[in-house]
Amino acid sequence: MTVRAPRRILTAAATALLAAAGLTACADGTGGASGPGRIDVVAAFYPLQFLAERIGGDTVAVSNLTKPGAEPHDLELNPRQVGQVVDADVVVYLSGFQPAVDEAVEQNGGDRAFDVAGVTPLRDAAAGGHDHDHEGEAGHAEESGGKDPHVWLDPTRLATIGDKLAERLGKADPDHAADYTARAGALRTELTKLDTEYADGLRTCQRREIVTSHTAFGYLTERYQLEQIGISGLTPESEPSPKRLAEVAEEAREHQAGTIFFETLVSPKVAETIAREVGAKTAVLDPLEGPPADGDYLSAMRTNLQTLRTALDCS
Repeated sequence: MTVRAPRRILTAAATALLAAAGLTACADGTGGASGPGRIDVVAAFYPLQFLAERIGGDTVAVSNLTKPGAEPHDLELNPRQVGQVVDADVVVYLSGFQPAVDEAVEQNGGDRAFDVAGVTPLRDAAAGGHDHDHEGEAGHAEESGGKDPHVWLDPTRLATIGDKLAERLGKADPDHAADYTARAGALRTELTKLDTEYADGLRTCQRREIVTSHTAFGYLTERYQLEQIGISGLTPESEPSPKRLAEVAEEAREHQAGTIFFETLVSPKVAETIAREVGAKTAVLDPLEGPPADGDYLSAMRTNLQTLRTALDCS
């Protein structure tokens, strides 16, 4: 399987017709429609929805462009979703991650956009340890400008994004600016606690290398002094070459990896192949690109921590 061609969405002329026709945003199971006195916030994918809901509280109505169970890398927008971008008071997205959203924002929502990529510097896709480009990743690297978009997996960076989002919501809704700031502060406290739990929980581990189905965990491994060995590249749809599979198997044996990680939105077959080759087991490590089956970002990150502690034999 190869990286797909850039996504196609409606042309500027078509979206202008939609706007003129008064197409309104609706939830479709991914968020609530706006009510009286609330502002409409459109989030591109789950971690941004989590931020917007926690910081916005009951004064915002948040819709998510990526449906539960869908792979956000692959998102294409239908006319109604473009209408959501047109009608939103604030659009929260991460440029370079979802080309269809980038195009919709550029054509329809630039003055109302909050770009997460502009808040905190993104890691280079090739930065650090084994987080290097692999065969099959080039297409996505071009789309993302060679940057790793998975910034939400570092709780401290997510807290910084939350602070800035509170400022942006306050500009859109000055009457509740103090409320947004207060909620962002409360969320920062929770994320700081999560960061401490990770630092303490991963401090004394017998191994520090994790073998993952795709290289989504660079921010997490950088923050907590782990090393990521990615089977595929930054996009989970890129298929590793036989050479790369052999390299990963060799590295897994070298580091005595007892667990090969896969994720909920991607087929586990490649991870299972490596696991059989090296005599390891498999486990889910959630990159939180979509909503967890139970709980929220915080509970899913704590589940990830326990999974890592078990796999890495942490005391």
